Amino acid sequence: MKKIDTIVSVDKVRANIAGVIDHTLLKADATLTDLDKLCDEAIKYSFAAVCVNPANVAYCVEKLGKSKIPVAAVIGFPLGANHISSKMIETEFCVDDGATELDMVINIGMLKSGMEEYVFQDIQAVVEAAKGNIVKVIIETSLLTDEEKIKACKLTKKAGANFVKTSTGFSKAGAKVEDVKLMRGVVGDKLGVKASGGVRSFEDAIKMIAAGANRIGTSSGVKIVQESGQD
Repeated sequence: MKKIDTIVSVDKVRANIAGVIDHTLLKADATLTDLDKLCDEAIKYSFAAVCVNPANVAYCVEKLGKSKIPVAAVIGFPLGANHISSKMIETEFCVDDGATELDMVINIGMLKSGMEEYVFQDIQAVVEAAKGNIVKVIIETSLLTDEEKIKACKLTKKAGANFVKTSTGFSKAGAKVEDVKLMRGVVGDKLGVKASGGVRSFEDAIKMIAAGANRIGTSSGVKIVQESGQD
């Protein structure tokens, strides 16, 4: 499994913001031309990964070629309400197509219903299907109470995933500094924390890193790098 720095310093990130950004394109109408642009930008700026829908994984893996930039695939996206078996199969297909990072959405309704064992099994099934590749668990913070966020983080840790992630970017709100702080406080230095959804500026990204994030998911990666002065 690829080694990840679960804690990063603001100074380190200021010097290389691109290195913590998952360059993301998850729109339903994304074309192959859009994916070409995404991958070309990822190579140019050396982003941490590109994050795409499952059907686009193989294309991006081929497009990225020998660049060593990972392809992350979203699983059970964006609602998380898929059957556990469906998430397992989707993960297996994505890994077979070359994805080395999997960003899965938990079953939010089950968590809010107190079905913690179900949520644990949901996450664990994807971790197992990922075959040692990095798994990021999207808990959709905007739909949860603080108590539920804490439970989701603990279940993520227990199930053996690598990251807990704030948001899909498709719900009513995205990443918030206070949620990143809460999540980092629960997982400590054992897991990564990914802030995703609404992170559109260099200032936004730095605030999330200062709060405890070590990965940023955004479709504004190029803008953020340009604002940092690294372009």
